[in-house]
Amino acid sequence: MLAANSAVAARVACVLACVGIAASGASAQWDPQNGQYRKTDSRDLRVMTWNIRDRICSTGNKLEGINGWTAESRIVAAMRPDVLIMQETGDNSANGTGTTIDSVAALTTTLGLFMRGGFDPVNNVQVTAYVQKWAPGYDLPYVYVSPSSDNFNRNVLLSRYPFKDLNGDTVTAIPDATVGFDLYAPGGGLGIRGFLFAEIDLPDGLYRGDVVVGTGHLKSGSASGDLSQRLNASKNIAYYIDYLFNGAGGGTPDPRSKIFDFPAATTVLGPYTPVIWGGDMNEDEATNGRVGPVEWLVQAQNVGGTDGTDRDRTDSSYDDSRDIFNSAQRRTFGSSAKLDYIMWQDSIATLRRSFIFNSGSIPAGKYPPEIIGYAPPNGEGIVTGTSSDHLPVIADFILPAIPAPGGFTLSSPTDGSVAVPLTTTLTWNASADATSYTVKIASDAGLTSVISTVPGLTTTSYVIPEGVLANCQTYFWGVTAVNGSGSVASTPTSFTFDSKRPTDLNDDGVVDFGDFLFFFNCYDVEGTCADLDGNEGVDFGDFLFFFNGYDLEC
Repeated sequence: MLAANSAVAARVACVLACVGIAASGASAQWDPQNGQYRKTDSRDLRVMTWNIRDRICSTGNKLEGINGWTAESRIVAAMRPDVLIMQETGDNSANGTGTTIDSVAALTTTLGLFMRGGFDPVNNVQVTAYVQKWAPGYDLPYVYVSPSSDNFNRNVLLSRYPFKDLNGDTVTAIPDATVGFDLYAPGGGLGIRGFLFAEIDLPDGLYRGDVVVGTGHLKSGSASGDLSQRLNASKNIAYYIDYLFNGAGGGTPDPRSKIFDFPAATTVLGPYTPVIWGGDMNEDEATNGRVGPVEWLVQAQNVGGTDGTDRDRTDSSYDDSRDIFNSAQRRTFGSSAKLDYIMWQDSIATLRRSFIFNSGSIPAGKYPPEIIGYAPPNGEGIVTGTSSDHLPVIADFILPAIPAPGGFTLSSPTDGSVAVPLTTTLTWNASADATSYTVKIASDAGLTSVISTVPGLTTTSYVIPEGVLANCQTYFWGVTAVNGSGSVASTPTSFTFDSKRPTDLNDDGVVDFGDFLFFFNCYDVEGTCADLDGNEGVDFGDFLFFFNGYDLEC
C-alpha cells in the first residue's frame, strides 16, 4: 500500500511540475490529441459558461477529494478561460451543507478561495483544492457576483481583465434591468435571477476595443408558464443588447427611452467592442420545435434583416459546440439535451472554435495534465461527472486586434554624424499603434554585435547613460516599435555615428590644424573649452593633453 501511495504521489508531483512548465511556456496550446486544451493564440478571448450545480457555496466542502469542488477547480485550471460565467452558485441548501443563499460578500470570498485557496472561515479549515493549485500563475482576479437571485442561487462572472465603464452610466456591471413594453419586447426583467452584464477593459496594446460579457439562467421546466417566461426574458434581453449597448444601430443608447437604466448610459459601445453572452438557457434549440430563447437572443424578431442583435443589426450567432472526441455528441445536460449556450456578435468577434468538455469521452493518455490524479488510479474520466450535472461550454474568440506597429524613421543623431557626445540623446519618429520601443546600440550596421539593448521605452527618445559609449568609436543604433500584434524595425534599420574625439575641438570629426587654432584661441581667453584634462583650469597640462591626443588622432 505504501508503495502504491508513493507511486501516486510521484505521479501527481510530476503532473504539477508539468503544469508549472505549461503555465509559463509557449508550448501549451490547442492539441487535445496530446492533452493540450489551451488557446491557439494567446490573444484569443476564451469564454467558458458552466452551470455548476450549487457546488460553489460558502458552506461546501473545499478539501481535495472526489467531490464537485475539487473537480470544478481542476477543470477550470485545465480550460483557463479569460472570462468564466457560472450559474447556480451560492446555494448552500441545494448543496446539502446549509440552509440559505450566500450573500454577495460571502460568495465573493468563496470564489476567491476557489481560485487561490486560503483559510475557509466558514468551515474553519485550510482549503486544499483550488484552481491555482493545478494552474500556478493563472488567475481571474476580477469578480462580479450578481445581487439578483431567486433566493436560491446567483449568477457570477470572473474575469482575467478588469471591469470598466464603457457606456458612460458610471457602473461597470449590472445584475438585471427592466425593459418597458416596446416593439417585440414584452417588458419586465431579464430572467428569474436577472441577466448580468459586465463591461471588461481589454489591454489597449492588444485589442482595438473592449468586450461586454453577460450571463443568466432562464426558467427551467416544460409547463406553459415556464416556456413563456423563458421567451419573454429572451426578448427583453435581445432588446436590451440591441437598444442599450448598440443604440439600435445609431449613436444614442436607448433611443426609444424604454430601458430603465439609472444612471443612464451616455454612449453606445465602440465599433470594435462586441457583446458576448451565454448561460443555461434551459431549452434545446434543436429539439424544442419553436423559435426558442436562444434564437430570439441572437436574431431578435426577424431571421436576418436589420433588427439586431449584432452590432450591425444583422443576426448574432450561437454555438454548435460538440464533444471534442465525439463530434456527434452535443449534449450539455442529461443524455442528449443541449441547454447551455454561448452567443456573440459575429460582425466583431470571430469564433475560432467552441467545444464541450467531457472527461468521460477522453481516451486514455489524452487528459489535460490538470485533471490527472483525480480519483486515482485512472479516475480522470469521472471528473466532469462528479463536478456538475451540466458540462461546460468553452469558446475561443478572435477579437479585433490593433495592427502591427506602423513604419517609422530615425531622427537624430543623423546618419553619419560625427563628434557625438557620449551621453547623447537618440530620437526617432513615432510609430502608429506602437506601445513601446526597443533601442539597440551595436558595432555593426545589422545590429547583431549588440553593445546595449533597452526595451520598454514609451517615448520617442532615449538618453544614452554614461559608461555605454567610448570616445573615438563608430557606433550603429536602431529602434524597434512593439505592440501586442508584432514589431517593426525602423527604416533604415540603423544609423551610424562617430563618438567624440577629445581633441576634435571644433567637432568636425577630424583632428587637424583647425583644432590647433581652436585650442589656442580658447586658451588665450582662458575659456573652459581648453581645459582638456578636466582639472578646472587651463594650464600646461592641457597643452600636453592636446598634443598627445593630436598625435594619436584621438
